[in-house]
Amino acid sequence: MTDHSMTIPAGAPVADTTVDLLVVGSGTGMAAALAASELGLSVLIVEKSSTVGGSTARSGGALWLPGSPVLSDAGAGDTPERARTYLQSVVAGTAPAERASSFVDQLPATVQMLRRTTPMKLFWAKDYSDYHPEAPGGSAAGRTCECRPLNTSLLGEYRTRLRPGVMEVTVPMPTTGADYRWLNLMARVPRKGIATIAKRLAQGVGGLLLGRRYVAGGQALSAGLFAGVLRAGIPIWTNTTLVGLTEDDQGRVTGAVVDHGGRRIAVTAQRGVILAAGGFDHSMDMRWKFQSEALGANVSLGAETNTGDAIRIAGELGAGTDLMDQAWWFPAVAPLPDRAPAVMLAERSLPGSLIVNERGERFVNEATDYMSFGQRMLDLERSGNRVESMWIVFDQQYRNGYVFAAELFPRMAIPQSWYDAGIAYRADSLASLGTQMGVPEDKFTQTVRRFNDGARAGIDADFHRGESAYDRYYGDPTITPNPNLRPLVKGPFYAVRMVLSDLGTCGGLRADDRARVLREDGTSIDGLYAIGNTAANAFGATYPGAGATIAQGLVYGYIAANDAAQR
Repeated sequence: MTDHSMTIPAGAPVADTTVDLLVVGSGTGMAAALAASELGLSVLIVEKSSTVGGSTARSGGALWLPGSPVLSDAGAGDTPERARTYLQSVVAGTAPAERASSFVDQLPATVQMLRRTTPMKLFWAKDYSDYHPEAPGGSAAGRTCECRPLNTSLLGEYRTRLRPGVMEVTVPMPTTGADYRWLNLMARVPRKGIATIAKRLAQGVGGLLLGRRYVAGGQALSAGLFAGVLRAGIPIWTNTTLVGLTEDDQGRVTGAVVDHGGRRIAVTAQRGVILAAGGFDHSMDMRWKFQSEALGANVSLGAETNTGDAIRIAGELGAGTDLMDQAWWFPAVAPLPDRAPAVMLAERSLPGSLIVNERGERFVNEATDYMSFGQRMLDLERSGNRVESMWIVFDQQYRNGYVFAAELFPRMAIPQSWYDAGIAYRADSLASLGTQMGVPEDKFTQTVRRFNDGARAGIDADFHRGESAYDRYYGDPTITPNPNLRPLVKGPFYAVRMVLSDLGTCGGLRADDRARVLREDGTSIDGLYAIGNTAANAFGATYPGAGATIAQGLVYGYIAANDAAQR
């Protein structure tokens, strides 16, 4: 007997069935389903968890859309040619060039498809710089876009089936990534910060009075896709796990076997199967094997159901893999017991702070993009200089001026629970702080002294913090000459333990410019596609700009659907 809570729409039959296209995963996989449905294909989505949205719903919701209609409508002046130049430079041969080229080519059509099939309204997050803006073709103005706050009441009875975000707030205030920059500076640039708070509170609270529930970020993006799927009448089976892929005598994938409520069900897919089931974020055996044995267990911010199932199952059919050592790395505040790590984004860029390792030494440009931060740590490990532990160190002026870990507003005391768990320390002197942290006192104070000397002049001779437009985006514009640097001179001083987390892995199945899964010899597996984090990153070992992970999932979903429709 079907459990109606496991199907959308409720009461939809769950039994052996035949469809044109099967989509495994309900994150960016929903874009593939929408594209296929618009082309007249019958589609079924199966989702391992009980909720819809995957890691997309847990993300910041940014979309990197170079040369897109969103940018042209906003007068950004970007072109596909500049995007290709940039990608060629930053990808630097770590992925097949045609993967990035196909992304750029099909991006405008993907955006137009989303405009037709969903209620989302996208806008350009102007000035959110590319992550490597100084590279040829790079843009300090940025190519990142977002979804405007969206009313989840559009989902009707299925509103509660949307996967929750990483930061669930008690006060209704739909905050976009563009808003976050100014909210973080509310104490330093009150005119912008308070105006932003007032605007979003008015929208959130006012919306509730009108029966509307506004969300932003990844919640808005996922809700928009979900609303489109509901409107298109595409069924979703939740609590449904991929068990295996089926193929015919010629090696063509013909469908899949799934487990739904303990029952094995066969789904025949006449046009193909699209694997959009995320990466291997929470498969620690795979992560320790392919990435680093030093990684903490299950500190990834990706959906907990992302355990590499689709990658392993496709591998049983001979699919090749690539970039398995890569992830969308993200430094974070070390988790409290039974809690997830706390996201750190602007905190690392703001003046009056630095990051040190267990030797009391700096090892990275703290303000660099988060993927490059993680790659730096792994490069050090491979060279025999592994970072065993790391701390962000700051002074009281920093604590008075900025939001920290998305939950501590300016001047708020660090919770006692942090001190009790050993993830935070406070001292009146740097020497005493170093002793509490367990780092060599002399080396630590020497590191801070050198940092302070450079900060007074606005220069970081060791790691060049503040030289990139990306660094400066999250800096403090009231600090000159370098918005990312200020000396730490007056206590009390604080240290908060950090861990290397991630937004999900980005190594996976080898795929071509049509999203077709490839064998080790480069031939395609007929009828099988991979998108999002199930596929190896289309941009190789780099993160071109905020939202490149979700954007490639959406675009390659569109590409896969169109290829399947033509088969």
